[in-house]
Amino acid sequence: MPSRKTTSAASTRRTRATGRVTLADVAAAAGVSPITVSRALRGERAVGAELVERVQAAAKALGYVPDPAARALASSRSSHVAVIIPKLSNTVFVELLDALQRNFVAAGYQMLIGVTHYDADEEEAVLRSFLAHRPAGVILTGFERSPGAAALIAGSGVPCVHVMELADDAALYSVGFSQREAGKAMTHHLLDSGRRRVAYAAAQLDPRTLQRCDGYEAAMQEVGLAGHMHKLLSPEPSSLALGGQLLEQVLRDAPETDAIFFCNDDLAQGALLAALRLGIPVPERVAIAGFNDLPGSALMVPPLTTVATPRREMGERAAQMLMALMRGNPVEQPQLDLGFQVVKRASA
Repeated sequence: MPSRKTTSAASTRRTRATGRVTLADVAAAAGVSPITVSRALRGERAVGAELVERVQAAAKALGYVPDPAARALASSRSSHVAVIIPKLSNTVFVELLDALQRNFVAAGYQMLIGVTHYDADEEEAVLRSFLAHRPAGVILTGFERSPGAAALIAGSGVPCVHVMELADDAALYSVGFSQREAGKAMTHHLLDSGRRRVAYAAAQLDPRTLQRCDGYEAAMQEVGLAGHMHKLLSPEPSSLALGGQLLEQVLRDAPETDAIFFCNDDLAQGALLAALRLGIPVPERVAIAGFNDLPGSALMVPPLTTVATPRREMGERAAQMLMALMRGNPVEQPQLDLGFQVVKRASA
């Protein structure tokens, strides 16, 4: 254990300087060199267990917190990873972030989280700010961004992994699934159940929402119903309340509609609640389907048919891929397709 005399001396030096406990303070308290402290706290195998225990005890007694900036300068590597997502209030991204965090922290990395609110200029500003901190890697959502943001990424030389979509460019790294094929699969499920007047209702209109719409259109065309498509696309943020409004508008504008594919579960859940309130039988009068299989969808009345997406696995695999790139290791599958699943429940 560190001696009281040594600890007191270290404390005196801190008070005269910045007040921050340094690596040298821990070294003096443990009676070892600063390089030994550094190696012990990094968990290098060359440092014996007894010595590691002594260094850790000294660090804990002094309240030592490693300085990531100093570590980055010393090793030319940062311990930070920048993660940029569209929204924090969306459960899809919360689950993704949780999986990323668990994997990065276990490997000694910390996340810098940026939120773009689906705004290209805001994303560019966040990227510019984060890249100034020299992160070890970057996680980005999707592929559509401003020319300025694309230039920042290309010019940074920082390893980058994209999530939620799959790259067409073999030089890019991505972990996700085909949003278009998922939209197509859900539409075919509705058609296979006997529905012929299937509508697509969406909000926010981000690239992934529009890709699902492309899948809807492709499925309708494949069965010769291109002339019976009905799309209601709202630029408003997605919400339960909006889902109810879109249900009413679809049935008002296209009363022959016998199924509605909503671009996400928020809207679909809101539509189910509105149907209950208005006395619209589901699925007898109109089938309702969503996307993402969010918490609560299985508990709706009736339970919501939807597309389950691998959000947690996406976070885990994206973190693993980025860490391999940051360490200079090869990646066997640069475009990792995790697939999706149509979850058939009573609403459609």
